[in-house]
Amino acid sequence: MLLVMGLGGQLIHWPDEVVVALCQQGYRVIRYDNRDVGLSTWVQQPTDANLTFEVLRYKLGLPVSAPYSLTDMADDALGLMDALQVRQFHVLGASMGGMIAQHLADMAPSRVESMTLIMTSSGAQGLPMPSAALMQLLARRGAPDREVAIEQQADLLAALGSPQVKDDREQLLHQAAVSYDRAFNPEGVKRQIMAILAEPSRVELLNRLRLPVLVVHGTADPLLPVMHGVHVAAHIQGSQLRLIPGLAHRFQEAFKAPLLGAVLPYLKAQHEDGRSLAQL
Repeated sequence: MLLVMGLGGQLIHWPDEVVVALCQQGYRVIRYDNRDVGLSTWVQQPTDANLTFEVLRYKLGLPVSAPYSLTDMADDALGLMDALQVRQFHVLGASMGGMIAQHLADMAPSRVESMTLIMTSSGAQGLPMPSAALMQLLARRGAPDREVAIEQQADLLAALGSPQVKDDREQLLHQAAVSYDRAFNPEGVKRQIMAILAEPSRVELLNRLRLPVLVVHGTADPLLPVMHGVHVAAHIQGSQLRLIPGLAHRFQEAFKAPLLGAVLPYLKAQHEDGRSLAQL
């Protein structure tokens, strides 16, 4: 089971409960850092793009240029599985990781056995956009020192959380500090944002996918509102959609059980024929 994390996320951001539950279900779980984040290679190409301006271009349907594409990032994932000598595998992608997973399933249909997409999008024009305030938080990068960067990341985490859950500020600061101390690359996150904005709609790609797919989305997602998940599921033949009331755009403690309650039974149902999961 290959786990593909979202924008700016590191492999440590996958909840331990999710990883343990997948292992207990028989999967060999593989986590990794996408390019430009964590301990993976950082692209040595500074970008002076104005994100506010590029978002406006995206909204207007104008082309956006980026140093690399989501297809390139999917190719990274495929290269990783090649290096690990894993021929066939399942994929679970969150947010941008779900977008990468879509490309991966299209690039290697004989290798990707199933796909679980959490809080992701088809990239189609006309879907609801996040608020300007949230986009401003997302684009706020390059803090002058560690303390400011950690405060800013905690602000973003709070904004991505569910209105049904009151966050512990100290816990958010701790999470942000752990992430910062492992790796801090604001320019890399900016390049990843550009890759998302430069991406054309994946509707045609989704229409040609032929594999088991589960789409999971929260009804309170502020970054990719729930219609993004509905739209993805509507364009993948035979896919299943699970909407989780109150879930936003984070793996918050209160929603880990409902999330696993949606994902694990689906994955188990894919293997009711008794196949071994040892190599998956």
